[in-house]
Amino acid sequence: MHETETDLEALQDLLDRSYAGAGPHLLRIHTPERRLDAAGIAARLQGMTLLALATAGRDGRPVVGPVDGIFLRGSFHFGSAPDSVRARQIAARPEVSATHLPGEELAVTVHGTAAPVDVAAPEGAELRQTLLDIYVPRYGAEWEEFLASGVVYWRLDAARIYAFHMPPS
Repeated sequence: MHETETDLEALQDLLDRSYAGAGPHLLRIHTPERRLDAAGIAARLQGMTLLALATAGRDGRPVVGPVDGIFLRGSFHFGSAPDSVRARQIAARPEVSATHLPGEELAVTVHGTAAPVDVAAPEGAELRQTLLDIYVPRYGAEWEEFLASGVVYWRLDAARIYAFHMPPS
């Protein structure tokens, strides 16, 4: 787990504010005993997690596609090629939503803004090292060259987050 106590406190505050403003339908499903707290989210989102990421096209229509999600310091991070449709959409309209949904027992949904992270800059060093720790064992040392090839990364700065957990019976 990469989260500090300060990261977990900020994430818990965001969770509390998100649920305080949630609608009745969501609250009937995300009952208090079915919610993950900040520590529970951080514990379950280790390594790479698949996200369904929603961006908006030029006409405002939603576009959803899978991305590798890296949960680091209380926020999802994700990347794409700089010439991808996704990168162009985020540059023009950075508001995004993402859901990690590995099965019906767990769902983490985040709505917010994609903020660029330069993994070559000192401020992106922690994300860069985390990416290397995850992907080099999986794909080999040449993955570091891929990272240096210009792939772009963003941090999803959450305005709202919801975390549902219901273990199988």
